[in-house]
Amino acid sequence: MNTTGDKLLNRIPLPERMRPKTLEDYVGQDHLVGQGSVLRKMIESDTLPSFILWGPPGVGKTTLAKIIANKLERPFYILSAISAGVKDVREIIEKSRSNSLFNRAKPILFIDEIHRFSKSQQDALLGAVEDGTLILIGATTENPSFEVITPLLSRCQVCVLKSLDVEALDLLLVRAIKTDPVLRKNEIEISEKEALFRFSGGDARKLLNILEILVSGQKEGEKIVIDNKYVTEKLQENIAIYDKNGEQHYDIISAFIKSIRGSDPNAAVYWMARMIAGGEDPLFIARRMVILASEDIGLANPNALLLASACFDAVHKIGMPESRIILSEVAVFLATSLKSNSSYLAIDAALEEVEKSGDLPVPLHLRNAPTKLMQELGYAKDYKYAHSYSNNFVDQEFLPKELNDKKFYEPGDNSKENEIKKRLESLWKKYDY
Repeated sequence: MNTTGDKLLNRIPLPERMRPKTLEDYVGQDHLVGQGSVLRKMIESDTLPSFILWGPPGVGKTTLAKIIANKLERPFYILSAISAGVKDVREIIEKSRSNSLFNRAKPILFIDEIHRFSKSQQDALLGAVEDGTLILIGATTENPSFEVITPLLSRCQVCVLKSLDVEALDLLLVRAIKTDPVLRKNEIEISEKEALFRFSGGDARKLLNILEILVSGQKEGEKIVIDNKYVTEKLQENIAIYDKNGEQHYDIISAFIKSIRGSDPNAAVYWMARMIAGGEDPLFIARRMVILASEDIGLANPNALLLASACFDAVHKIGMPESRIILSEVAVFLATSLKSNSSYLAIDAALEEVEKSGDLPVPLHLRNAPTKLMQELGYAKDYKYAHSYSNNFVDQEFLPKELNDKKFYEPGDNSKENEIKKRLESLWKKYDY
């Protein structure tokens, strides 16, 4: 029979029961908090700046903030940007200033979803962050360059957190089964993990929620065998939980992107409607279209990027339900546009070359020569100023000599890039266009 303590423990969700308390127990983000990392050194030396944790859901942003505050033994305040206002911010700042008279340790203010803070709310933080009244740790799933005001962003470091990889997810899974007092009441055998990891999508919280669903309703002491089929069937029974943020979320956005890439406006607006009806963040849809405009349309229609960027800005300002019209207009425009991935392929080819050949020296004639010594060393010597020549062009080498005649950009087969190809052919005889 369950004791009162067991009943209370059962009411605490598994992700909360498994929340790490120390950096040693924290899983993932070794680039930030692994041994020898910059943030780890700052924590251990107690020289912590204000910073923003940017990453997808369920990768440990809140957990990391709590661990840091606990390790440094600092007063710790938490605000949710969804419910807090300027008044709440000012109250915490005043508390921090009062406490500083008796406690030398600067308090830590953690703001979850800081991207939802209005400009006035963010402005209210500026002075306290600047004069060191408190240390701000913000958490966001959105690019802080877009969502955090420049004065505040300039006073904070940005730490990028990554989705958890299979190795990290596996460690969490094994740890939960072996150490959680509730899960240990059953004999749990994991025969297949692919579906577990696929549905979790690199999200630790989601993985643990899925695991809790899989064992719920089982008799204590009963053996539970978890395989791909069992995971899929169980989650289909709980599809309301995993509709927006689970596998369907990724499948539908994939179908949406592929429909636009495949030039089918009807399928594009259908999958968009599915996302909107399911409560998807309209900014997520707009952001994906900005990426697609460059990746899949590119130079075939450069206006695509302009329109997609304007869409993101408009959706940010207008909000739903009116934004559905803006999103639909741009989706149809992108779907019916000519397509080209030439720029995407060009940068990947160039990055591959950089990885292979390393930091090749800049040719002397392309270097800047602001001093007499640099001029004497041959910097900028024999550089030909293109505007001094016919058609504003002169044949000269712009790549390192080791990459002479190397071609990264291959024009796509569309009317716009056919024009680009003809121009390049007339200018560059050394390249085979």
